[in-house]
Amino acid sequence: MADLRILLIGNGGREHALAWKLSQSSRVESIFAVPGNGGTATCPKVTNITSVSAEDFRGLVQFAQSNGINLVVPGPEAPLVDGVEGFFKKAGIPCFGPSKKAARLEGSKTYSKDFMKKYNVPTAAYENFSDYNKAVSYIDSISHDVVIKATGLAAGKGVILPQTKEEAKEALKQIMVGKAFGAAGEEVVIEELLLGDELSVLTFCDGYTIRSLPLAQDHKRIFDGDQGPNTGGMGCYAPTNIATKELTEQIDREILEPTISGMRREKQPFRGVLFTGLMITSSGPKVLEYNVRFGDPETQTVLPLLSSDTDLAEIMLACVEGYLDNCHLMVENKFSATVVLAAGGYPGAYTKGTPMTVQVPPAGSTIFHAGTKLDGSQLKTSGGRVIAINTVGDSLRAAVDASYAALFSKVIEFEGMFFRKDIAHRAFRALSKEAMTYAQAGVDIQAGNDFVEKIKKAVASTKRPGADAEIGGFGGEIDLSQCGYPDAPILVGAIDGVGTKLMIAQSMKKHDTVGIDLVAMNVNDLIVQGATPLMFLDYYGCSKLDLPSAAAFVEGVADGCRQSGCALVGGETAEMPGMYQGEDYDAAGCAVGAVTASGRLPQKDAMAEGDVLLGLGSHGVHSNGFSLVRRIVQNAGLEYSAKAPWDECKTIGESLLTPTRIYVKSLLPIVGQIKGLAHITGGGLIENVPRMLPDALAAEIDFGTWDMPPVFRWLKANGNVAPVEMCRTFNSGIGMVIAVERAKADAVAQVLSASEKVYKIGRLVRREQGQQGCVIQRLESWV
Repeated sequence: MADLRILLIGNGGREHALAWKLSQSSRVESIFAVPGNGGTATCPKVTNITSVSAEDFRGLVQFAQSNGINLVVPGPEAPLVDGVEGFFKKAGIPCFGPSKKAARLEGSKTYSKDFMKKYNVPTAAYENFSDYNKAVSYIDSISHDVVIKATGLAAGKGVILPQTKEEAKEALKQIMVGKAFGAAGEEVVIEELLLGDELSVLTFCDGYTIRSLPLAQDHKRIFDGDQGPNTGGMGCYAPTNIATKELTEQIDREILEPTISGMRREKQPFRGVLFTGLMITSSGPKVLEYNVRFGDPETQTVLPLLSSDTDLAEIMLACVEGYLDNCHLMVENKFSATVVLAAGGYPGAYTKGTPMTVQVPPAGSTIFHAGTKLDGSQLKTSGGRVIAINTVGDSLRAAVDASYAALFSKVIEFEGMFFRKDIAHRAFRALSKEAMTYAQAGVDIQAGNDFVEKIKKAVASTKRPGADAEIGGFGGEIDLSQCGYPDAPILVGAIDGVGTKLMIAQSMKKHDTVGIDLVAMNVNDLIVQGATPLMFLDYYGCSKLDLPSAAAFVEGVADGCRQSGCALVGGETAEMPGMYQGEDYDAAGCAVGAVTASGRLPQKDAMAEGDVLLGLGSHGVHSNGFSLVRRIVQNAGLEYSAKAPWDECKTIGESLLTPTRIYVKSLLPIVGQIKGLAHITGGGLIENVPRMLPDALAAEIDFGTWDMPPVFRWLKANGNVAPVEMCRTFNSGIGMVIAVERAKADAVAQVLSASEKVYKIGRLVRREQGQQGCVIQRLESWV
């Protein structure tokens, strides 16, 4: 039964898309668009109304009462922020949208940032300023990149991304002194710049229940390749390729549910649709901004994905009347792509009133009008973003290609029209290669962590005086002074192997460098606990002993022992036909060192917020992640004897066999001046740095503050390895991390610089609930 008469407020592409979808409802009798545009003028069931202004709330209420309106749908943010919902509520007419108080989530950046902080919604670090001089002083005091936002409404344009401090100060001057955005710029929010994939989600809400549409990705910049100034949006696609079930559930759990429950606690429950702008960073999703209405062009992109069984009008009524939990959003298992056509010169000065021709689009495509109007029977431009075409397809590629095919066939024409040619380019870049992970190469870091947890009980049962019988550190310890040897030091032992790097050594018939690796992996673990390496024992297992290769291997072991100052005191060679095949062999080593109780590291109790993290440069891949390395080389169709793409002076095999850097002799002189060390081995920066930290602190590492060996860039590009996976699998250019008091950092760095490449890579920060032990900032800049 058609019983709904709807008043739709607005005149953009978002409003045309809403009218298009609402008109498909069997419950909708008629829709009045105030003022509407050239698209709503020809939409079924829709009549454009120009006799009343969208800003005249009392006039809108009188119109609604005179025309039997029983559902009001405000499209833009301005009427909601100005309290239009309250006018209709007082008149007893349902209005789909939040109250004036709830609309402050968008109306005031200051309010929304403070709200997120109060309710632990993850977002960027920020400060609010209403004083221009204080804002400039703040810019001078910080080292991280920033985003500057006018706190009030600025029609989607009040966000500036300065590249330098000078640009930041000029932006502040334009906003706060020059009033570039009027009253919206009386206060600004200066945020830390977050890096990652920017996504957005539209979520229906009745104050308690949430129902979200597919995650979408907008294209804000005017030119291809995300270049040029920001716009209101030049295109969009959904769903995104990174919108996994796990990510969607995390966004619901950590962002949307705390937001909605927080609004109830503020005694202003949110009803309507919440647009949440997100940045998917290396440390998880964070909120960029809230909007309290449908997005544009996200609405034109996600509404076409709703199945014909989903009644948008019914969903809206459920939000207003509080029964959304009894409704279901049915989304088609398809892809949607929208391309926006803009007037020449946009987002700068542009011409209005240009005549247009619009043909019927091909099946599967829909045209949504934005800045258009009918002048008699002639359609003309009336805005910067003029019109858009959307296509739904079985694949993202099909949807994008169909939209562009329609445009190139001149389904839409007007003088000076402009559109981006690369919508969804980020998705296609990511899909161009299979993204490789260490787990896909056969090594599951998490499984290893789970194994450690599983055996802890058995290990604890072996406890004896002097040994804590715990695992998880870099080495095992026994305090001889508690074992009947008064005044004796603490013995520290480490055991490790070389891993599948041995397979490259066998392929290249070069075995000396992996002998050095074996020692390095162990003695670096000793120095991490403050211990001086004293002795080393090795194990060599093979099918049949090959004297030249075994001798070369042991010579490498001896070289490693000389580099670390420890004695090679023994070993075991085992021939096991059937256990190994052909020339295969395996090797393991054990190093033992000593440290006094006062010199023992890490000194977790002494660590404090603000302590500096120094990094010592690696010599390449060292001895971890080689299962993934070998797979990437294989998939690239390269032999180890081929010239290394990252080093023309060596073959691939020679370069990859560069031995692990031994840091012992460099570190011994300064161990008494530092608080902790982390050897970056299996698990990379992300897994190893937290092993030296107390539970109350986390490591904040600034990616890009050190020189990256070219081999890592090649591995990432050719394996399409995600940045976070690179830093969890490899050392990524940093072989050792040092925690040191800020006041001593420069002196320690100066001593180390005589023999090592030293970088100031981060700091220790207070660890928030749920925060990872190591957070790498700007990781997504690794492209």
